[in-house]
Amino acid sequence: MTTTQKSNTARLEPASSWSKVWLVPLVALGIGIWMVYTELSQQGPMITIEFSSAEGLETGKTRIKTRDVDIGLVKEIKLAPGSRGVLVKARMTQESASLLTEDASFWVVSPKVSLSGVSGLSTLLSGAYIELAPGTSDQTANNFRGLDDPPLTPTGSPGMHLTLSSGEEFAFTEGDPIIYKGMSVGKIENVYFNYAERTVYYNAFVHAPYHQLITENTRFWNISGIQVGLNTEGLTVHTGNLQTLLTNGITFGIPQGMEAGDTIRQRTFFQIYSDYDQASRPELKEKVEYIILMQDSVKGLDAGAPVEYQGLTVGSVDRVNVAIESDEQAYLAKGYRIPVILSLYPAQLGLTDDENGRETLRKNMHQWISQGLKASLATGNLLTGKQYIELKYMPADEQAVTEEVANLTLIPSISGEFSLLTQKLDAILDKLNNLPLERLGDDLSTTMRSTTKTMQRMQHSLAGIDTLLADVEQKQLIQQLNQTLKAFEQLSGDYGTGSSSHSQLNRSLERLEKSLMQLQPLLHKLNRQPNSLIFSHSSDEPEPKAKGTDQ
Repeated sequence: MTTTQKSNTARLEPASSWSKVWLVPLVALGIGIWMVYTELSQQGPMITIEFSSAEGLETGKTRIKTRDVDIGLVKEIKLAPGSRGVLVKARMTQESASLLTEDASFWVVSPKVSLSGVSGLSTLLSGAYIELAPGTSDQTANNFRGLDDPPLTPTGSPGMHLTLSSGEEFAFTEGDPIIYKGMSVGKIENVYFNYAERTVYYNAFVHAPYHQLITENTRFWNISGIQVGLNTEGLTVHTGNLQTLLTNGITFGIPQGMEAGDTIRQRTFFQIYSDYDQASRPELKEKVEYIILMQDSVKGLDAGAPVEYQGLTVGSVDRVNVAIESDEQAYLAKGYRIPVILSLYPAQLGLTDDENGRETLRKNMHQWISQGLKASLATGNLLTGKQYIELKYMPADEQAVTEEVANLTLIPSISGEFSLLTQKLDAILDKLNNLPLERLGDDLSTTMRSTTKTMQRMQHSLAGIDTLLADVEQKQLIQQLNQTLKAFEQLSGDYGTGSSSHSQLNRSLERLEKSLMQLQPLLHKLNRQPNSLIFSHSSDEPEPKAKGTDQ
């Protein structure tokens, strides 16, 4: 009994609180924590970019790229304080943290068409994105100012930056190309106008390796559109490439005959010339100004016109019709002479291009003027009417002395060849106008009438002479005919019947007839036997005998 009771008694044991089912959520929680940690450990910094507009940007979709690699994603877009723009917050990757320097550049890439070309076509399907161009600074930053347009030359691009300036009326814009032998080797990055100097400056960039072509003697000149020139060789046309036909453009090179010089290693200033002819002219440092007072018309004489001596350029015109304090004459006053200021360059006269050359030119000019050096206007182009100043020697004036006008040495002037020709034509026309043409006309009419009467008298005289000659010729002809008839009559009388000549002629004819009768037998025999004169033949034929002979 005791044993049975013991076997029926239950044993109570505490239940376990752990179950294998809990392993699934624990594993899921661990994986989640690991993923969050991994995500947080791989995330880069949060940056803020300020743009003027949020066009093309979307939260959670617009990506940030560099070299077509995703390095960030736009998380938030909101207006900037004061509504001056928009603030774009983006989460960057950890690998891109080193690219976020204070000089890094951000801009929105979207489809764009311009005269310079087409860009951003890939965004037509994928949508706009933000491009990052790394800087070169060592300082990192989280706040940036985005660019409205992509930079023409990304930071760190190999090449050289230049500063160009144009003093002419032509101007260039950002993105205009820099051409070398038809190839685009650089661009104008930005334009700056200096209000104090009233000069336009251009920051330009030339890509490597073409920047090695730029030396200290390199010249830049305008090559926009089509440039047409007319010279002694004919019509010339210059252009760059297809892009410069639509937009502006600049080219560069070393003028012919000039040394290349040393290569430029850092940013340098260069002047942009209007064309190659201007760029190829040597840069002259020293010059001496002179003044001339012109009596001829200065139409076609502009600033920059050359001053020549025997076809060689020795200077240029600076100003035309300048105001002179000592001259208070009005333009319409009789005898008013137009002041023209010109510059002579010592280097173009064979002198040194320094102060010694200037002093030598000043001293020699007094002697040259005393020897008859004078200035005159000459026509350089008949089509355009452009004029220039020509220096030449004329017969020296013993009383010529050097004068000073407006603190400048005066070069005496004379009328140009065209003006002299015009003056001579005017003098000839004046003489013709002064001739007594009416009196000369009356005298000429009287002379013509007298000549007409004289000609009529000569015609009558010639008619009488013709009649006289006809009578003379007729009388001579009749006389010759009479003489001929007399001779023929005499001849007829000599051979008439009963005359001695007639009797002699009859006897001669009878003798001739008798002789022919005697020759008939011989001729008859020769007809029958042609060889009878050489060979003898016996013949029974009777030999003919002449009449009256014996048998």
